[in-house]
Amino acid sequence: MPRAVSRQYPGLFELVHRLLDWCVIGMVAWLAHWVYLGAWMLPAGYQAAIAVAIVMSAWMFPNFSVYEPWRGASMLEEIRRVTIAWSALLMLLFAFAVATKSSQDFSRVWMALWAAIGWLGLVVVRVVLRLFVGWAHRVGYNVQRVAIAGSADLATQIARRIAAAPWAGMRVEGLFTDDPVAAQAAGLTVLGRLGDLAGHLEKSGIDQVWIAMALKEEAKVRSLLHDLRHATVDIKFVPDIYGFRLINHSVSEIAGLAVLNLSSTPMSGANRMVKAIEDKVLAVIFLLLFGPFMLLIMIGVKLSSPGPVFYRQTRVGWNGRPFMMLKFRSMPVGAEADSGPVWARKGEKRATRFGAFLRRTSLDELPQFLNVIRGDMSIVGPRPERPVFVEKFKDEVPDYMKKHLVKAGITGWAQVNGWRGDTDLAKRIEYDLYYIEHWSIWFDLGIILLTPLRGLISRNAY
Repeated sequence: MPRAVSRQYPGLFELVHRLLDWCVIGMVAWLAHWVYLGAWMLPAGYQAAIAVAIVMSAWMFPNFSVYEPWRGASMLEEIRRVTIAWSALLMLLFAFAVATKSSQDFSRVWMALWAAIGWLGLVVVRVVLRLFVGWAHRVGYNVQRVAIAGSADLATQIARRIAAAPWAGMRVEGLFTDDPVAAQAAGLTVLGRLGDLAGHLEKSGIDQVWIAMALKEEAKVRSLLHDLRHATVDIKFVPDIYGFRLINHSVSEIAGLAVLNLSSTPMSGANRMVKAIEDKVLAVIFLLLFGPFMLLIMIGVKLSSPGPVFYRQTRVGWNGRPFMMLKFRSMPVGAEADSGPVWARKGEKRATRFGAFLRRTSLDELPQFLNVIRGDMSIVGPRPERPVFVEKFKDEVPDYMKKHLVKAGITGWAQVNGWRGDTDLAKRIEYDLYYIEHWSIWFDLGIILLTPLRGLISRNAY
């Protein structure tokens, strides 16, 4: 059977991609000149600038992995790459113009339009290409044929995921395994035993072999790779790590070593900066909006019982580090002097009447926007707990400490789904870990919008 087009003509798609990028860079520059300056003909200086930009893009873009194969990869990752590459190109062009003292020869509005519309055009090219290739894959064109070698359980997971993503352009032909009974029971097509794989490849037209085995089966993997030493297909290794609790798992390269990340924080690099900006900006806005109302609450706290307005309590936050969290005081001073730290439960009467109202409506949490500005907390994240309870729960609740991979939040995915107060901790952690695994700026904004509807007033808040 014929191989996929991408294997028969490996450079064709990249060539088309490059040509489209060059056309976008040139056409957008001309369009910006016509729209703003009203002239169809470009002056010689503008033509030279466009030519230099196209030549530079041909040199720079591959260095930013803009043309790496993205079969099955994230669209957001590709947009991130092209954004960085386009920004670097613009900065280099500007530096060149300043160095040659030619920057004053060009309209600044034209340059701004070129920069903005050029980025949009490069993104649109990628979206259109993905839609076209995705359509081609769905109708069966240029589909890479995959053979899986290894365990039936892991092969079943792989086959289901590939089948659920037809846009990725892959089709599982079957499984080579030494346990054919289990594979057939799982509904997989068994093509043979592991020892049959190398001979099958010579006549089958398989494009990729995915080795799916447990980490302890190193000897089998080595033996299989030896059998495949003459094969010209792509070979991938999918270790059986799905029995672990995986959070943001990925593969990276450090000091030339392939590193498998099993559990890692999403708050690194650009994500950390975006999250910090989101927190600071929104915290200032909310404090300005709620400032007058907070003054009224402060007066109410003072009138409800003697003592300070704010209650400071040590909580555990990001990376397991303690910080001092602020709340409006809802209990009389010294309420835990005799009992020590007490887990809040339904029906307890420790809060003042006004304090009970603040708790039911979550208004006692408003001072935590100050914690956000200080950098101790985020607006959205898992709720922090006191050190004494962290020590207790970390051995009782599976993966409890994983919630500290991000900053603690004023509100969170668990809270807007009703898991707060004296509720099932295991379920709450499940929602917290889901948030960490799927974090995005849009997820945060969605939780913030849901909080007034589902998170502020709760029967579990007391």
